[in-house]
Order: sequence, then C-alpha cells, then structure tokens
Amino acid sequence: MDKKSIIGLVVIAIILFGFSWYNSNQQNKLNEDKRIQDSIERVRLERVTDSLAKLSAPEHPAQEQDSAARAAYQQQLSSSLGGLYGSLQGTEQFFTVENDVMAVKFSNKGGRVATVMIKDYKCYDGEPLYMFDQASSKFDLSFFTGSQVNTSDFYFTPVSPGSLTVTGAEGAKAFAMRLYADSAAYIEYLYTIRPDDYMIDFDVRLVGMERLIAQNQSDFLIRWENSGFQNEKGYDNENNNTSITYMYPNEYESLEEMGLRSTGTKEESVKSRMKWIGFKQQFFSSIIVAEDAFENGSIRSETYPAGSGYIKKFHAQLSVPYTPQTKEYAFHFYFGPNKFNVLKQYELGFQRIIPLGGWMIGWINRLIVIPVFDFLSQSIANFGLIILILTILLKIIITPLTYKSYLSTAKMRLLKPEIEEINKKFPKADQAAKKQQATMELYSKAGVSPLGGCIPMLIQFPILIAMFRFFPASIELRGESFLWADDLSSYDSILNLPFNIPLYGDHVSLFTLLMAVAMVVSSRISYNQTSGTTPQMAGMKFVMLYMMPLMMVVWFNNYSSGLSYYYTLSTLITIGQMYGFRYLVNEEKLHQKMKENAKKPKKKSKFMQRYEEAMRQQQAQAERQKNQRK
Repeated sequence: MDKKSIIGLVVIAIILFGFSWYNSNQQNKLNEDKRIQDSIERVRLERVTDSLAKLSAPEHPAQEQDSAARAAYQQQLSSSLGGLYGSLQGTEQFFTVENDVMAVKFSNKGGRVATVMIKDYKCYDGEPLYMFDQASSKFDLSFFTGSQVNTSDFYFTPVSPGSLTVTGAEGAKAFAMRLYADSAAYIEYLYTIRPDDYMIDFDVRLVGMERLIAQNQSDFLIRWENSGFQNEKGYDNENNNTSITYMYPNEYESLEEMGLRSTGTKEESVKSRMKWIGFKQQFFSSIIVAEDAFENGSIRSETYPAGSGYIKKFHAQLSVPYTPQTKEYAFHFYFGPNKFNVLKQYELGFQRIIPLGGWMIGWINRLIVIPVFDFLSQSIANFGLIILILTILLKIIITPLTYKSYLSTAKMRLLKPEIEEINKKFPKADQAAKKQQATMELYSKAGVSPLGGCIPMLIQFPILIAMFRFFPASIELRGESFLWADDLSSYDSILNLPFNIPLYGDHVSLFTLLMAVAMVVSSRISYNQTSGTTPQMAGMKFVMLYMMPLMMVVWFNNYSSGLSYYYTLSTLITIGQMYGFRYLVNEEKLHQKMKENAKKPKKKSKFMQRYEEAMRQQQAQAERQKNQRK
C-alpha cells in the first residue's frame, strides 16, 4: 500500500470519527429539546387540570356559565354512551395472577395487562425483571355507539377473585373483567393462564352489544402501547436489538433492521393481514396473536435516550373485522424470553424474532450451533468452558478446509522464485498481459490454483458470521459470568472511562483487546507466508496488520464479551494449526512433487483456454493501440 492510500484511509477514518461525534452531539441536543418540550407540555396539562377543577366548583357567574356548558356536554355524553357512562368514573385497582414462570398484573382501568414480571430472570442490576411500565402501558378497543368508545377510558368490573395462583396440579385458570352497558349487555375480557407457560389466552366477548354498537361499524381498532425498560447492561447493544416485529401469513418483517444503530422515531403502515405483532427487546418480547389475523395496522417506535431507564416506546394500531353477528375475538399474549426452543414450541414462527441470520447463516445456527450449545449446557454449568468446547468442535469440522488453504499458500510460496523470474522477464507496464499469462501457465503446470487459499476461507466465512449473530442473541449467556466478564451476553469492562469516545464507548473491554492482539499475531503469520506470492499482498500489509485489528477494537468494544472470547479462541486455535501444518508438511517434498507435475503433459481446462484467449485478445489490442500512437 502506497503513501497516498494510507493517507486516504486515515482521512476517511477522521471523517467517520468526526461525523459520529457530530451526530452524537446533535442527537443529545434533540433529546434535550424533547425533554424541555415534554416538561412544558406537563406544565400545560397541569394548568388545564387546575382550570377544570376550578370550573367544577364555580365561584363567579362566568364560571357558572362554563359549568353549565360542561354539564350539558356531560348530559350529551351520557346519552350517547348509555349505560357505559357510569364506568367512566372509578378507582384503579390491580389484580395479580401468577404461574410458575411469571406474575401478571391486571388493571381494572381498561381491563388491560398492566405489567408482567418474569420470575426466572433478573435485570442486569439484580432487580426483578418487568416487561414494561404499568404507568405507560395501554390496551384499547375502539368502536362507536352514539360517540366513540375507547375501552381504556373505562373501569371494568372484575368477575374472578382478586388474585390467582396457577399450579400444575390445578391446570389452567381464568381471570375475567367486564365493562357493563347494562345487565344484559357487556364486553368481557377473559384471560386464561396455564401453569409453566408464557402464553396467555385472551378472549374478547361481546354480549348483547350489537344493539348498542353503530350499525355501520365494520371493524374494531386495537391500540396497544407500552414502554420497554432497559433490562441489559449495554444500552447500545440492547437498543440495536430492539424493534417491532410482525408476521404476515407466510412472511416475517421487522420495523428496524436488527443490529443497526436505532435512534429517533420509526413508523410504518401495514396494509396486509398479520398473524401476530411483537414488541421485541434484545432478550424478551411481548407479542399479541390474532386467531383469525389482523386486517391491517400501523406501528411506531420511539427511542428513549441513554440513561433514561427505558429503551423504546412501542405503539401499534391494529384492525379486526366486525359485523353485528360477531360475538367473540380470540387473541393470545406471549410475555417471555427470546429463547429459541421456547418460542419454537408455539409453532407460530415466534423464533423468527431471534436474529440468527438468513438462509445459510440461520441454518448453521439452528441446526448446528444451538443444538450443540443446548446439549453441552445440560451437563456443563460454566459457559466459558462451553464456548471453548464449541469452538474446538467447529475448528475440528473445518480443519480439512484450513489445511487445504495452508497447502495452497505453501505451494504459492514455493513458486516465488519462478514468479520473480517472470516479473524480471516482463518488467514494463505494457507487458502486464504477457506477465499474467506466463504466471497462469506456471500455476497450471505446477498444479496450483491462485484461488486455492481463498475458497476454503470463504467457505468458513458463514460460520464466523453465524457466531457473530448467535452470541449477542443467545439468552443462555445472559447473566453468565466467566473470568472477569460478569455477563457474557454484554460487554466486559476492566476500566470505566470518565468520558464517552464516539463509536468506542466509555469503557475498555479486555476480551476485545485480546481478540485484537490475537488477530495481529495471526495476520503477521499469514502475511509472512503470503507476502511474496503476489504483488497485491505487499500492499495489504497496513490493512492486515494494523487497520483491521484497530477497527475490530472499536466495533467490538460494546458487543457481547462471549463473542470476543469466541473469536479470540478461534484465532488462537488457527495460529496453533498453522504451526502444526508447518511441522507436518515437508515443503521440499512438496516442491519436488510440484516439479514432477510440471513435467507431465496436461490438458488445458476450458477455463484456462478461455483465459488464454482473452489474454491474447487483450495483448493484440494493446499492440494495435501502441502502433496507432506511433
């Protein structure tokens, strides 16, 4: 690599760093502006509330007129809502239903699921893990009578006991709340909870409501909202793996691409039918399923700033068809971990929310990595040891490819003297085609493929990407400690910085540094073996030895420490294999065999024939251009 290329790379790095710093400052400014506007809005609402309170107790004639207008409005509202009007007033109460894996808190305000505590998991700071904030959670069924009815505004009457505990011996239990229009007409929310299950059946029953609901009503709108807490140590990593997901009848989609930095507000309108929609965080999800599918909907997510205690606020507006003959809707809620085997058992495609990669990458993770990982975890408690064994097993599987790559590199290195002779024979730039043709003939006679070392490495590349996907998405690593890392699913830190470095973070990850050191050693060995085989390798020295390890330090500092640990182990084993192959391969015998192969007559492959013909045409064209210049 020449001086200009190095300067260019440095300038690009400076530009990227500066842009990231500027973008970070702008985002912080936007967050601060939003916080100020929210504060102003809260003050405005408080003033409005105070004004309404004063109007309810008039002291002056003008206030009495406002009070009269208010009373007239209330009368009109009472007339349009009928028996539902009385349920606008009440006191919010909470009811808890527990099974072996979760405790669900219901609210009579709107009849909603207020929040869910997952029993088998804790937050990164050791506190109980709640799926969302009960103060901001909302579930609303919207329709028309004489005016619009939003069930979130009304107080439901519980039909079931105040608290329930569901155990395996007793089987499923139901908790019901009703919104009464009169004694013969009501909306019932029936929740059925089973032992040791993260799924809740949610049936909406319309009893006698057809005479109250507007005749031209063709659908019901469902509004579902909640704010996801920050449950993991690394805000960036959790935020990048948090999104709204949904499933068409045969296709899965996500509002945001997993693994990419997510900021601001994202929204989308979905015009097609959906089977389910999920508010997905890095390791836990809230999902609503429609037995007969949602007709269409719109979704929106808003990102909270770091340090707020939240990740995103989720919004979903969904439509379900309605006719006067509609008596019941069947829904299901899933509140639980993003664990592959748990999600897969429901046979609804929930497991697609785990970003294991597409086609080949996902296939490697689902059929090889996850089964091996689960098998090892049944008998080994130390996940650092499990990762070590998994790394060794994968390296054993791809050892033939690694050996083939080493052998091809060794052959290329042995041909170095002959290649140098060709370079001396054709030193001029206008002789490049002849030099290339002579080089290819040399490779062909010696039985060497210039791509022989690259193809085996490319075949191994999907495994590297599969691991890159697997470790940050593996809930099995969550909270598991190893050596100095207290959570293998998040970053490890040996030094917390008093400031934040754009792209890098506010801490120093030791596993990432060890990975970079191992990369430098491995790259130096590879470079020394291949630098003389092709002219291009000499120009790649700066990138291989310095640029790539430095970029990995920056990129991986906030990633899963389990991933950095795996890449460190994998690189160290590769270094060991290189030295082992060097001991096993007798290069003198190999060189002698190559010379013997060169003496044997060979039939040129069709590829070589086409390549030589292309070289001849290129050379003839160069000659014509040269003659024209004369």
